[in-house]
Amino acid sequence: MPIIGILGKPNSGKTTFFNALTMQSAKVAPYPFTTIEPNKGIAYVRVECVCKEFNVKDNPRNSVCVDGIRYVPVELIDVAGLVQDAWKGRGLGNKFLDEIRKADAIILVVDVSGTTDSEGRIVKPGTYDPINEPEMIFNELLMWVFNNLKEEIEKDLRKIQRLDYNENVQILERYLSGFSLKRKQIANALIKSRLEKKKVAEWSEEEIRNFCKELLLSSKPFLIAANKIDLPTSNENYKRMKEKYKDFIIIPTSAESELALRKAKENKMIEYNDGKIRILKEIDEKQRKALEYIQKNVLEKYGSTGVQEALEACYFKLLNYVAVFPVEDQNKLTDHEGNVLPDVFLVPSDMNVRDFASEYIHTELGKYFLYAIDVRKKQKLGEDYILKHRDVIKIVSSK
Repeated sequence: MPIIGILGKPNSGKTTFFNALTMQSAKVAPYPFTTIEPNKGIAYVRVECVCKEFNVKDNPRNSVCVDGIRYVPVELIDVAGLVQDAWKGRGLGNKFLDEIRKADAIILVVDVSGTTDSEGRIVKPGTYDPINEPEMIFNELLMWVFNNLKEEIEKDLRKIQRLDYNENVQILERYLSGFSLKRKQIANALIKSRLEKKKVAEWSEEEIRNFCKELLLSSKPFLIAANKIDLPTSNENYKRMKEKYKDFIIIPTSAESELALRKAKENKMIEYNDGKIRILKEIDEKQRKALEYIQKNVLEKYGSTGVQEALEACYFKLLNYVAVFPVEDQNKLTDHEGNVLPDVFLVPSDMNVRDFASEYIHTELGKYFLYAIDVRKKQKLGEDYILKHRDVIKIVSSK
């Protein structure tokens, strides 16, 4: 399962964002480097279950179904705030960067209100312009990968000068082995940077940098969470950010509001669904005013706090994953223990059914694969069938 990294400068609200999604109590404080060791936790993405369509009562094993919505567990990592020149070792520098290499996609939390400066220090609202923050943080990641790759090439230069360009992927795969990259991602970055037919040993610094940029954009895609959207200075900055970063997904968020609402819901003080708050029991004046503030400044303006939406956009838009429901008995929709619609898996949208059987269910199923069955259409599917969102699949093997 892919890991989503949550990052941003100190005091941007990223740990509050993490806490809201995981309901953990990672330490939050108004000063840099509160997060020293990375916080890891489990959150959930929502998938419309197929139980109502098939008119069955399911009993899931790897997820939870509530009113026809599957809550699928996913892993998050929240690491120390990133400051400028972290790639040189400043702040927590390399420690931070070493943790983020495990992420498959990134939520970049930006304090869009401009109430904290580039170092995460609290400033007067409107005195700091956050518009360049996404660029700054991407550049830190870029310089980190670039320097690592450049050092490896220089160290090995005499040896790789003898090698041809058709060995580029193997060379780069070895040099970048610590970055959790796939061969396909490296090959695609070579094509996009137009370096697939030029020997690695002959690359200029600018060409190394361009390759690293393409590699990062495809292997660690990110979206921007324009956080603290409820503050008066935020909306204008959010509009400007959308204009500047047109190629990126930008979601207005209020992590503090989401955390407050989830805690109130957990304590059975409120119901909170579809952007509306319903108070269930007596609360004090301070609590009432806080809920009214969230309703007026977040939910009525933006429809939601944006936090859950940002997480789900990572899986279904950035990474292009789809949800697949495998069963063993296509008539009863059960596994061998009788569990109805027991599992749902999030898988890449370009995955074929044989690879799915091998990687997500059991290697033996992939090895001895005969065909699959589309349970809805009751049709046989060959091994090259590409899975679609909310497919219900039975795998048939010779063993």
